[in-house]
Amino acid sequence: MTKADLIEEVSRVVEMTRKDSEVIVEAIFDSVVKSLRTGDKIEIRGFGSFRTRQRQPRIGRNPKTGTRVEVPAKRIPYFKPSKELKDLVNGDEPAAT
Repeated sequence: MTKADLIEEVSRVVEMTRKDSEVIVEAIFDSVVKSLRTGDKIEIRGFGSFRTRQRQPRIGRNPKTGTRVEVPAKRIPYFKPSKELKDLVNGDEPAAT
């Protein structure tokens, strides 16, 4: 599913214009990015949680030339799916809460 498909699905389910649905989807994505930038954890019950992880600096290799390259430390986004989402994807019944 692409972002355009998601916008179309929201538009269809909520019976809004495509433009209004696009604003909603963009606002959600912007909120997630803003929270991750500030180091906050985002938890959506029944779906999963987003957080950032710190990667240590390391020595990499340029695959084209084979030369060693220093890769700096950086934060990366990480998604952990909830048990309910895992169960739904695998066709199992979601766990009762």
